[in-house]
Amino acid sequence: MPNADHPIAARQLTSIEEVDQGLSTAGYIANRQISTAIYLAHHLQKPILVEGPAGVGKTELAKSVAAWLELPLIRMQCYEGLDESKALYEWKYGKQLLYTQILKDKIGSVIGESDNLAVSLDKLHAFGDIFFSRNFLEPRPLLRALEQPAGAVLLIDEIDKSDQEFEAFLLEILSDYQVTVPEIGTVSAQVPPIVLLTSNSTRDLGDALKRRCLHLHIGFPDDRLEERIIASRVPGIDKRLLKQLVSFVQQLRSLDLKKLPSVSETIDWAKVMVLLHTTVLDVGLVRDTLNVLLKFEADIEAADKQIAGLTHKAQGAAGLV
Repeated sequence: MPNADHPIAARQLTSIEEVDQGLSTAGYIANRQISTAIYLAHHLQKPILVEGPAGVGKTELAKSVAAWLELPLIRMQCYEGLDESKALYEWKYGKQLLYTQILKDKIGSVIGESDNLAVSLDKLHAFGDIFFSRNFLEPRPLLRALEQPAGAVLLIDEIDKSDQEFEAFLLEILSDYQVTVPEIGTVSAQVPPIVLLTSNSTRDLGDALKRRCLHLHIGFPDDRLEERIIASRVPGIDKRLLKQLVSFVQQLRSLDLKKLPSVSETIDWAKVMVLLHTTVLDVGLVRDTLNVLLKFEADIEAADKQIAGLTHKAQGAAGLV
C-alpha cells in the first residue's frame, strides 16, 4: 500500500470547506457529500466510485478537481471489449520493426565471424531484451497516470460499460497504485493519482471493486442547488428566468419519462433562453425548445400535454402570477 504520509497531490487539503471553495473556483458547485468524498479520498488515498444518472456532473467533477489542484487530467473512456493494451500500455511495433531491420543489416558485425552458435544466440538474445525495454513502450492512460511525477487526476469514465475481466484487471492499480508489466517489472506511482471511476449503473459492479473505493452517489439536485449551478454556468442570467427554468425542470423530473432531463440539459436550456432574449417562459416557447431538455419523442409527447400547467407553476415560482 502507498505510504499514508505520502501526499496524493502537491496541495494538502486541510478541510472539507477548502474543497468546497476550491471546486467552486473551478466552476463546480458541490454539495457537502461531494466535497467530503474528495477530502476523504485525498487523505485515505482511496479511489472514488461516482454513481448516478447521466448528466449530473460526474465527469465534470474529475475535470474540476484537476483544474483546481492544477494537476493533469488523464481520462480513460471505458467500453465493451476494452483491454490491457488500450488501457495500460502497448509496444511500439513500428519502432521495433525498424530496429529489427537495422539489426538484420548489422547481424554479421553483431555476432562476429569467430563466434560459435551458443555465443551468437546469447548476443542476439540481449538485443531481443532491448526491443522489449522502456524505450519501446507506449504508455496508455493507466500507466501515464502512475508515472506523473507530481500526481494526476485519473478519470475512469463509465466503468460499467467495460467487461468484468477488465474490472478485475483494475484491482491491483486501485489497491496499491502499481501495475506489473511482465517484460519490465512493477511500476509504482511516486505520487498516487486521485482516481474517480464513474458509473451510470447500466450493470452491477463487482464487490471487489466496490470494496476498494469510496462510494459517492450524485443525484439530481434540489431547486436551490440547481439554481446555483445554472447561475455559475450561465453568468448574467435573469434571476426570474432562472427560477422559472429550474422550477419547470424540477416538475418535469416528477413525470413518468424514459429519460429525465439532467443538469447538463438544464444548462443548455438556460443558454437557449438567454440566446433568445427571454425573461418569461411562455407555452409556445417552451414547446418549441422542449427538445433541448427531452431526447425521446415519446417523452416530448407526454410532457407536451402538461406544458401549460407546468409553465404556469414555473411562473408562479418566480412571483410572476
